[in-house]
Amino acid sequence: MKLNNLYSKNSKSKKRLGRGIGSGKGKTSGRGHKGQKSRSGVAIKSFEGGQMPLYRRLPKRGFKSIPKKDKTALINLSKLTECIEKKKDITSDKINLANLKKVKIINGKYTKLKILGMGEVKEKFNIEANFISKSAKQKIEKLGGKITLVK
Repeated sequence: MKLNNLYSKNSKSKKRLGRGIGSGKGKTSGRGHKGQKSRSGVAIKSFEGGQMPLYRRLPKRGFKSIPKKDKTALINLSKLTECIEKKKDITSDKINLANLKKVKIINGKYTKLKILGMGEVKEKFNIEANFISKSAKQKIEKLGGKITLVK
């Protein structure tokens, strides 16, 4: 017995499509006449023969259309100076997120603080913030204030 003499009963040769009428799959090659499915390169995606498609049978869940916003509070120097003039208890040691939340200048949902440079500074004060703009930094340091960046 040699390898070229071996024969398997379950190996069936594939029908060659479009090779004449005598082959059994000639002319239209089993695609029928006309229509979308007879053309090459076309498939009806997710069509299940009129049955309700799987993606419509399953319930909708797990999608949030609104992206999460950054929880950084933005506060201008003008607002800070205004608050210092009204309430002197803020400037006890440092102006930071916790103190501003305590005095209810900033909402409790914020986890970070950024100081922006709009407005003028009248007196020096110490600030503890996560971020600070260049203009705000210059204005505070010009009067001798101290800035501590928290990460």
